[in-house]
Amino acid sequence: MRRFVIFALGLTVFIVVSGYLITKSMVEEMKKLQQQVKEPENTELNKADAPAYGDTLVDSSIGDASVLNPILLTDSASSDIAGLIFNGLVKYDKDIKLIGDLAERWDVSKDGLTITFYLRKGVKWQDGVEFTADDVEFTYKKLIDPNTKSPYKSNYEIIKDFKVLDKYTVEVKYSEPFAPALESWGIGILPKHLLSNVDINTAKFNKNPIGTGPYRFKEWKTAEKISLEYYDNYFEGRPYIDRYLYRIIPDQSVQFMELKSGGIDMMGLTPDLYKIQTETEEFKKRINKYRYPAFSYTYLGFNLLSPLFSDKRVRQAIAHAINKKDIIDGVLLGLGRECTGPFPPESWAYNPNVKGIPYDVEMAKEKLKSAGWFDSDNDGILDKDGRKFEFMLMTNQGNKPRELVAQIIQQQLQKIGIKVNIRIIAWSAFINEYIDKKKFDAVVLGWSLGRDPDCYDIWHSSKTKEKEYNFVSYKNPEVDRLLIEGRRTFDIETRKRIYYRIHEILADDVPYVFLYVPDALVAVDNRVCGIKVAPLGISYNFIKWYVPKHRQKYVNVMEK
Repeated sequence: MRRFVIFALGLTVFIVVSGYLITKSMVEEMKKLQQQVKEPENTELNKADAPAYGDTLVDSSIGDASVLNPILLTDSASSDIAGLIFNGLVKYDKDIKLIGDLAERWDVSKDGLTITFYLRKGVKWQDGVEFTADDVEFTYKKLIDPNTKSPYKSNYEIIKDFKVLDKYTVEVKYSEPFAPALESWGIGILPKHLLSNVDINTAKFNKNPIGTGPYRFKEWKTAEKISLEYYDNYFEGRPYIDRYLYRIIPDQSVQFMELKSGGIDMMGLTPDLYKIQTETEEFKKRINKYRYPAFSYTYLGFNLLSPLFSDKRVRQAIAHAINKKDIIDGVLLGLGRECTGPFPPESWAYNPNVKGIPYDVEMAKEKLKSAGWFDSDNDGILDKDGRKFEFMLMTNQGNKPRELVAQIIQQQLQKIGIKVNIRIIAWSAFINEYIDKKKFDAVVLGWSLGRDPDCYDIWHSSKTKEKEYNFVSYKNPEVDRLLIEGRRTFDIETRKRIYYRIHEILADDVPYVFLYVPDALVAVDNRVCGIKVAPLGISYNFIKWYVPKHRQKYVNVMEK
């Protein structure tokens, strides 16, 4: 997911914020975020080490990708890889400013309804065919095709007219104002010459893609690894690192052992790894740690089609029974903050007046009683109409913090008479067989977010189909209306009032128990140079990362 990704640390590239909506208040938010950025704890590099081509960077993930077509992908593992293979028309720079990618520049009409993109000339697909406006038009048509299983349709269905003006110019006219219009064109563009006569949903291309990006696909061994190699004709210049290997290691403790032994070069750290197990001198000599605010949150989500969770009082009771401070202190070791709604504190849409539902066990019990739940047989479990209050809480395998969160929730809900069973499932099966098909009671998951607060795809009642993001089946007419208004409004202060209200409603409705906003915690082997922390994170300049010649360790690996 480019804009909303089920959260897993990695090299996900986020394409966000409409350039013509940046205001003074947003600049201040960016400065504030910059001040929170922490440089790596071990930054001593030999100043004589010069940039050099070569070597392999071995990254890691707890879950495999599912599809590498950018208009179909719905998970972070897929986005990590696709972000290195494909380009959009626009992208974010390190300071969260929208800049050109495949588009050199653009014009926006005074009424905001028309965007004219002027494309780069001479860009080549990785098979040597030239990239042109026809590819942009083809991607647009596939996105609005009712047969295409894309979660991003809503961003393009409000386009009234799409014209190819010439080989390197396209004009996009919207039927109504659409604030996130510009940033929506950060989606990866597809090659028309390879996909025009195939079923986009089942194309072999989805597992063997060809893009315009800095790395080209080489190999995918399911549940084992995905390997990429540099594209020597990349329009921004050849990346320094020759090869990128993405190893799938479902257990984070195993990942950490591989990091220490040199089997991988990069991983997202759990809080206990970051704060305790990486404090040895041996570790600090070889590996740098990075910490910066993550634009994401973790939540307990309810299947609102289940009769257990259809009553708001029940959901509120569960929220009252969960001690978020215990979770933040015990699981995150303080490396995060409480979440009160769908926007993290760094977002200009975050409503500081929403304090969230406080921890209050007695209030939780009263709410459940008012909803008709009593322990009629004194067995410690509430019941209603002959049904015990018991449900399955699912999360994905290999994510230790989520597993711990599930255990804490299990213990805390037991205190109010709710029995929680926990099931941990491998990532791919979890998403494809349970989330997409709504075969769950409740889940612990997370979203990594775009900087623009448009969250239509997560919360609008029309976005509940398979592969779409409102998989909890939330429906609220006022939220539906506000989500549409938020998209149609360019004035930042008006939009802020809209999203403040959405924040209030969701906090009260509790389709999720919004748990916490974590810090991003990343470790990278210190032979890798050129990493600079910025408001956007660290991976924005990946093509500039390099390993000095005398420190390169992989030679003639994964030859063409």
